[in-house]
Amino acid sequence: MASNSSNRVLVPEAKEGLNKFKIEAAREVGTPLTEGYNGDLTSRQNGSVGGQMVKKMVEAYENGLSGK
Repeated sequence: MASNSSNRVLVPEAKEGLNKFKIEAAREVGTPLTEGYNGDLTSRQNGSVGGQMVKKMVEAYENGLSGK
């Protein structure tokens, strides 16, 4: 069965920036995320990182709409 993962980076040049963004979001929510293996983290910890990333992206978009 072929893998159809949606976790691929559409713009390969953005991969490093996305990783930095993920580490920054993890620090903000207090999750000990590191480069490489993070399988020892709970689903809640990983989810909080993703949630923080989405929150920051929405804020950036809203700021762009309002011309800030």
